[in-house]
Amino acid sequence: MHVSRRGLLAGAAVGGGLLVAWGLWPRDYGTPLTPGRGEWAYSAWLKLARDGVLTVAVPQLEMGQGVSTILPQVIAAEMGADWRTVAVEPAPVSGAYPNLPLAAKWAPLWMPFAAGLADDPRKLVLRRWAEMTGFTATAEGTSLAAYEPPAREAAAAARAMLCMAAADRWDVAWEECEVRGGLVFHGDKHFSFAALAEEAAAYEPPDPPPLNPAPYAEVPDPVTEAAGLRFPRLDLPAKVDGTFPFAGDVRLPGMLYAAIRHGPIGDTELLGYDEAAAKVRGLRHVVKSRGWIAAVADTWWAAEKALSAMAPVWRTTGRASSERIATAIDEALTKGEASRVVTRGAGDADNGEPTVTYRYEIAPATHATIETASATARLADGKLELWMATQAPSHAKAAAAKAVGLSADDAVLYPMAAGGSFDRRLEHDHAIEAAVIASEVGAPVQLVWSRWQEHVAGRPRAPLACLASAWTAQEDGSPTGLRLRVAMPSTTAEFGARLFGNKTALAARRATDSAPDPLAFEGALGPYAIPDIAIDHVPVDVGLPSGRMRGNAPAYLAFVTESFIDELAARVGREPLSFRMAMLGGDPRLAECLQRAARLGQWDGGAGQSGNGIACWRIGDPEIGGPVARIACVATARAGEGGVRVEKLSVAVDLGRVVNLDIARQQIEGGLVFGTSLATGSALAYEAGLPTASRLASLNLPQLRDCPEIAVELIPGEGEPADPGEIGVAVAPPAIANALHSATGLRLRRLPLLSEGL
Repeated sequence: MHVSRRGLLAGAAVGGGLLVAWGLWPRDYGTPLTPGRGEWAYSAWLKLARDGVLTVAVPQLEMGQGVSTILPQVIAAEMGADWRTVAVEPAPVSGAYPNLPLAAKWAPLWMPFAAGLADDPRKLVLRRWAEMTGFTATAEGTSLAAYEPPAREAAAAARAMLCMAAADRWDVAWEECEVRGGLVFHGDKHFSFAALAEEAAAYEPPDPPPLNPAPYAEVPDPVTEAAGLRFPRLDLPAKVDGTFPFAGDVRLPGMLYAAIRHGPIGDTELLGYDEAAAKVRGLRHVVKSRGWIAAVADTWWAAEKALSAMAPVWRTTGRASSERIATAIDEALTKGEASRVVTRGAGDADNGEPTVTYRYEIAPATHATIETASATARLADGKLELWMATQAPSHAKAAAAKAVGLSADDAVLYPMAAGGSFDRRLEHDHAIEAAVIASEVGAPVQLVWSRWQEHVAGRPRAPLACLASAWTAQEDGSPTGLRLRVAMPSTTAEFGARLFGNKTALAARRATDSAPDPLAFEGALGPYAIPDIAIDHVPVDVGLPSGRMRGNAPAYLAFVTESFIDELAARVGREPLSFRMAMLGGDPRLAECLQRAARLGQWDGGAGQSGNGIACWRIGDPEIGGPVARIACVATARAGEGGVRVEKLSVAVDLGRVVNLDIARQQIEGGLVFGTSLATGSALAYEAGLPTASRLASLNLPQLRDCPEIAVELIPGEGEPADPGEIGVAVAPPAIANALHSATGLRLRRLPLLSEGL
């Protein structure tokens, strides 16, 4: 879509056109970075100081994935900076940092009636919306896709400005200068960044900026990796010594502490509480809302004790329960009206009865973050200040401001790092609550949810059941057609109604309970060359809010598909690896991952109760373009006393171009462990509107002693860099399930595995 200045002015003459024209008109968002004394801002992305320190703005939430290293690394490599002098500053909410790829991907959520106008990052409507709303959400592994190009351009411009300043001193052409290690060279002469910082900031950079011939990449190589890290993580030393600040570490003068109780899940209303019992030393205020009550005290523990003594009473209709969830899903799966959301070839038309059908189930799963929801709010002189970790800062800020009668322009959000998120911090309930409580008590307040409240008011991964059917060739049992009929909530649409529509959990459920949800089936076609595929969604309201979780659609689709592929191979006595290889002619890079993982994991065919299982998956579509992550995994597991014992995970991974090998390995390993936790635990059961588990210890999460040996082989690749953090989550559960089938002879079709015993 091309919009010219003349077209904008002409369109303004049409009724309503002035508003459209104003919305599409280019804007200058200035330089959000505020230079301190002895500092000079070169762009929205970086500033240089008199002492040579290069400070880089990071508009993404640091939640353990290493983005506060990756983006500064991109700038340092392009600019020729000395990594030892690089610092990081969380960027404020600003239209200068739009996450265009994510905005395009989520266009059906924020622009549901005309998503086609904004389904490509290059479209002007999308860019203007993302800039005007300050959309910088951290999700879907889009950090590099969104921010590597503008970060490189900013670094290249700054490099040119430094060369111009040095060249003028030497009376040479700036194009003849070179930059490396934080120094500008011309022959045997050089100046440091520090010496040029003030002078260079006044130069006008060339347009376009002189980018290096190729973006920075690290190639997997045992020799070079053993020599040491070129770009070690910037946040690691502070995390090791405990000085790295998280949301719960904020301290303000005169600050009070709030604990909270949420009513049972359903349509809940607070009826009352025992005021006489709340005689706890240090209690200052009690703040009530329809669905929650908070105590504010001198310490968080005093507030929590006061809430326990007050024993709030609730009236709730439609209480969530595991029985209700199971009944609703079962009825929808067997009798509900389905919507076809994905089709390949002829789908299931004229195929007759399928050769085989199996049922798979996934229970609700909680994120189990180390740090529970925490937010600090201060309301004074008509301004709201928020300190919190959030993956969607502009929407959290706007929702909190609206809750206390202010506009988003009257609120400031100071981004804090998250102690884990796994997409939990895409929600902003606690920001609204903290703002309301601070408004009521007239003092700064830090709200911290207890672990119990994190479970009660959380947004678990949606439960689902799937009937997987296949039509197979008689000669070798390979599938010629595949159909998945999935009964689950419209979980992505529900999330979008909360994030973009600022709806309550109940209102979001009611608004989306009958709508099909194509975004909940991303990557459903899978990697295999199956001619005919049909994916049907049966929307169902299970009485439980659901939300995003690390891995998202690929995680549950991979479990169903890769378990089913193994079962199809077993029906005809085919070896699982060769069965898969025969269907991967259209993706030789994934086939290579399978072969390498098999060698790395000493794959033995999974026969003879060896306890070996295999699975593979990819995130992204090579036919569409863009980043594609591929992985294959050989798991060794067995059923033991107390649950599943995963002994080893061997994976081969193709991420395309890799920017930081060390962080890529960390993220793959972390994703595998997270996927293991979903395979063995993390599930929540519900009774009378409340989860039955109140502590992390109740979730059967893997402890350090339970973590398997992990071997990772990174395959050198080309193309856009893919996200390493989600792919391991997808592949681990089916590989473990297939390993358990090898070990026990029993097929477990429900996550978490062994949740119903052997």
